[in-house]
Amino acid sequence: MSEARFPYQDAALPIEQRVEDLLQRMTIDDKAGLMFQPMAPIGTGLDEPGMLGSPSLRKILERRITHVNVLTAPTAREVAEWHNHLQRLALEHHLGIPFTVSSDPRHAFSNNPAAALLSGPFSQWPEFLGFGALDDAELTRRFAETVRREYLAVGIRAALHPQIDLATEPRWARAAGTFGSSAEVAGRLGVAYLLGLQGEEVGPTSISTMAKHFPGGGPQLDGEDPHFAYGREQVYPGGRFEEHLQPFRDLIDAGVAQLMPYYGMPVGTEYEEVGFSFNKQIITGLLREELGYDGIVCSDWGILSRTFWGVETLTYEERMVKALDAGIDQFGGEFRPAVLVGLVQGGSIAESRLDASVRRLLREKFRLGLFDDARFVDADAADRLVGAPEARAEGLAAQAASNTLLVNGVGAAHLPLAGTPSVYVEGLAPEALAGWANVVRDPADADLVIVRTDAPWEQRGNPGEIESFFRAGSLEFHADELAHLAELAAHAPLVLGVNLDRPAILAPVAEIAATLVADYGSSDEAFVSVLFGAAEPQGRLPFDIPSSMAAVEASLPDVPNDTADPTFRFGHGLRYADWTPTTRPDPSSTSIQAAPEPTERYDLATTPLGVLLDDPDSRAILDELVPELPAHPMIGLAKGMPFDAVIGMAADQLPADALGGLRERLGALQPR
Repeated sequence: MSEARFPYQDAALPIEQRVEDLLQRMTIDDKAGLMFQPMAPIGTGLDEPGMLGSPSLRKILERRITHVNVLTAPTAREVAEWHNHLQRLALEHHLGIPFTVSSDPRHAFSNNPAAALLSGPFSQWPEFLGFGALDDAELTRRFAETVRREYLAVGIRAALHPQIDLATEPRWARAAGTFGSSAEVAGRLGVAYLLGLQGEEVGPTSISTMAKHFPGGGPQLDGEDPHFAYGREQVYPGGRFEEHLQPFRDLIDAGVAQLMPYYGMPVGTEYEEVGFSFNKQIITGLLREELGYDGIVCSDWGILSRTFWGVETLTYEERMVKALDAGIDQFGGEFRPAVLVGLVQGGSIAESRLDASVRRLLREKFRLGLFDDARFVDADAADRLVGAPEARAEGLAAQAASNTLLVNGVGAAHLPLAGTPSVYVEGLAPEALAGWANVVRDPADADLVIVRTDAPWEQRGNPGEIESFFRAGSLEFHADELAHLAELAAHAPLVLGVNLDRPAILAPVAEIAATLVADYGSSDEAFVSVLFGAAEPQGRLPFDIPSSMAAVEASLPDVPNDTADPTFRFGHGLRYADWTPTTRPDPSSTSIQAAPEPTERYDLATTPLGVLLDDPDSRAILDELVPELPAHPMIGLAKGMPFDAVIGMAADQLPADALGGLRERLGALQPR
């Protein structure tokens, strides 16, 4: 680093002294910019459009904003290079305040731009719910240490996780991001995760950790999510507010650096019925005064512009004043510091109020070493450090272990599977079974049927809209899916794997399947390794499995495991008797019969956009008809999404005839 000109640039001085020196050099514009954290596009062009309405990088710099949230991650090196570019741009300002880059979870299987991101170049592990199923604090900490190493390698220095809400309402769409329904488990694993990411105290090798969603975001009315107006109400008919708060008490005691309140508003409690980020009784009264918390409080994304529940009649400016009065330090997903400057200049907010938040935000940058040697990362090492073979192997092992064996059938379907059966498969790649089994084309020729499927949900919103990414609504399997499973099971015993991002109504499928396995984010390789005994399922249910939707609807949203006569209880999970790990046989020792030739090259409803971009034929069509698509700042995120979902997001920007022509020409591509 260059020689210090001012005390705040001198790494030898105490952090508090550096903070105060820098604070007195900052203008109101500098202070206001620090209190906003929008999303930023990854790219070196200053004028590339932002994501989901966020400003370009040029506007971010002009507005003195130095905290940004990233969604896309093309390669580790590209993220690291972009981070260094961002920090060099920050040095062009006379104060040189470094950027803090944050991220939602990105080490599992979810791909929701409003909640969690597909792993991409990062090592892949189960969802947080899978760690709840394993209930292993040591493993959870090792996972967090891996996240820390990989984030550090690319310059991500703040984690918008863990989510320590309790999954007490079975319909809630965000259960997969939690550790389950137990406050004790969420607190214990949350602390282990915090210590792995952040350490005993924040320092130059820490990831500043933002636990969410204070004071607990699980007890949603009818299980709806407060990203949307119809899900804004949080209710506590069972009187369990304190139980949902407990994991936050645990993490505050362990030194969590940042907290995020949820969008929801408490209804029927002693607290004002406004969103938690506007709620002075919650942020100042409960969090600051009662719990003694002096860390950063960052709002959830867009509370001033989109999700301002309970304060709908207030103006943007009035909402900002109310949130600051409540105790918010930073506005996630917002990008209008000029409004805050105007409120200070107009006398609505005292500059000293900004100083209180700015001190916290600056202190964190200094603690992370961003003003010093930790400002830049080694981009040459990023690809080697991110997704390293040992991390991928441990992630794969955790995926396999988190599988939960609910029912273990007899005969050919008994796990671990024996011999080299002939199997018919759906929902998983036949190649994953090479060496283990002979894959046949017709279930009538099979000794065994293996199917993987997801927990049911109701489609909300139009394809590509944020709402469409939230798997909400009924937990019941559709009649046609049950009929199809029954038809397959009539040919041969059925081994069924269900991805439980929510506690599905499994009673009907348990009557059809001989063997039933639950997972919480598990690749085909990990799943098959469990079926054939190369790994043992060690997970136990992190919540009850309800017996019916009527039972769900009659339960109390804030009370864990509260449905009547559940099909499987919290903690249920079978083990293999006298298990000895097996080794995968030579993949060439078995055969895989090709599936019937498709009539079209791609199913546009399910094929990821990245597959189309990698195919020269479809890429040429995309370049011709939507040339702006490959260079779009969200392309890294969009590559993992189905083509129809991506085009759905852009439908209002494309002429109807162009959209129709695009589908027609892609649909006309012949199978190879």
